[in-house]
Amino acid sequence: MADGICKIIIHGGAGRLEGKVATKEQYRIGLNEAIGPAYQTLVDKGARAAVLHAIRLLESDPIFNAGTGSKLQKDGRVRMSAALMDSSDSIFSGVINIYDVEHPIDVADCLRSEGHHILSGNEATEYARRNGFVFHDPITLARFIEYRKALRTSEKFGTVGAVAIDADGIVAAGTSTGGVGHELPGRVSDSASVAGTYADSAGGVSCTGKGEHIINQAVAAQVVSRLRDDVPLKRILTELMNEGASRNHEFGLISLDGNGKFGVRSTKRSISVLYALKDDERELDFTKGGKNLVL
Repeated sequence: MADGICKIIIHGGAGRLEGKVATKEQYRIGLNEAIGPAYQTLVDKGARAAVLHAIRLLESDPIFNAGTGSKLQKDGRVRMSAALMDSSDSIFSGVINIYDVEHPIDVADCLRSEGHHILSGNEATEYARRNGFVFHDPITLARFIEYRKALRTSEKFGTVGAVAIDADGIVAAGTSTGGVGHELPGRVSDSASVAGTYADSAGGVSCTGKGEHIINQAVAAQVVSRLRDDVPLKRILTELMNEGASRNHEFGLISLDGNGKFGVRSTKRSISVLYALKDDERELDFTKGGKNLVL
């Protein structure tokens, strides 16, 4: 229990910062424009609403690879995935390879109240239409040019996510992604799985990086499971990243434990997690990368 502390941490993906579609400053601005409004929502409406608000804002910003601005797959189409979970009911809900919607995270949220909490592909999109989500083309000119040129830059990863804890001790986590780009249609990422997104009263995690690596280590669920066993967050992340590095895995994460302690880590020093944090006392901006820490 976080003793009434409200805290939220968000990320805009991970990777090598050189060669990205946007500049470091643009990423910094994008995250900082989301963190303030999301924090106010956290105070006013709680953790789940704050995570949703943060991810909606990031999905609307075309510099991030989620929602509008998502990368194109090998066949020239955008397919997106998103998931959401919080400790009030421990229900995981998500969409996999949904298309032509503005906010995949909202469809994931809508599925929370259904008997089936995860939908994929055509069925996910049809469900969205039946529930009032109108057609939206997420392809931007910059992403289309990237696709046509089949760019192979150092920008390997792209995902957005948020983890929050509210004054009642509710923990929520969410993740949204446009995928890795140029992947085979039908590929399933980690984001809409418990490997990439997980939350309960012990803590919450949102991952970013190579989805196959994150799934192979069951990252998010593993972190929260060990928090449940009262293992300190710093130790968990150190051991997890050491394992990942030994397997040549490439990923990063943001996390909060049930006491409000936060952690940001990646498997390699060359991988920067773009993130921002805000709580009652401080607003931290580490979007320039290179930071691995637990506070």
